[in-house]
Amino acid sequence: MRANPVKQAWREGRAVVNGWLAIPSGYSAEVMGHAGFDVVTIDTQHGMMGFDAALGMIQALSATPAVPFARVTSNDPPAVMRLLDAGAYGIICPMVSTPEEAKGFVDACRYPPTGNRSFGPARGVLYGGPDYFAHANEEIVTLAMIETAEGLENLEAIVATEGLDGIYVGPNDLCLALGMPPVAESTEAVVREATARVVAACKAAGKVTGVFCSSGPAAAERVAQGFMMVTPGNDANLLGAAARAAVTAARGDGLGVGGRGGSGY
Repeated sequence: MRANPVKQAWREGRAVVNGWLAIPSGYSAEVMGHAGFDVVTIDTQHGMMGFDAALGMIQALSATPAVPFARVTSNDPPAVMRLLDAGAYGIICPMVSTPEEAKGFVDACRYPPTGNRSFGPARGVLYGGPDYFAHANEEIVTLAMIETAEGLENLEAIVATEGLDGIYVGPNDLCLALGMPPVAESTEAVVREATARVVAACKAAGKVTGVFCSSGPAAAERVAQGFMMVTPGNDANLLGAAARAAVTAARGDGLGVGGRGGSGY
């Protein structure tokens, strides 16, 4: 089976940079896959796509150096298994609040006897290789999201779940759970303390911690804090930022349509 470079990086103590796809486009996925990211995650929870679009995006990513991951809509075993069968090499599961939920998620990602994943890796075999079944349990990455007050309360028990590779912090929902406005890099003490606790718990258990960030510099700061998977914004945000920067540079003096020297037609 094709080895998972993300797991190899973690074994070597290296953090990985994760691209994030919210736009339902195979072309967008292909561009992001060639941009230098170690891994690219298709977001079926808050992204604007369903399974059909996600499948095409996984296929596009499969032709790039980036490892294809997906975030599922919820902790739903059929949804998890379907994305794995489509060729996702890692799953991020939102709103995991108890060790029982964490175990249910991991079980959906692992074939018996360690889990209850149903057999039918249609594209998994095409991407992973003919010996996919023999090695999938070791190569597929499982990340549970901690983003609720209950999840924080059960943090250590969730992290201890056998077969769980780590925790992915949902910073905006975590802020909301702690009674704070949703901010990717909150300066509120209660949020910073909770985030540091997640990193420490994962490190103590030999697991990794990932997090969504607002920018590249913010992602670099998260790596310095001990995060092993950082996401410097999604494709929609990056596109918007680049477009706004290009428009500002093109206008020069800030005058747009209707101002002096407007359209030029």
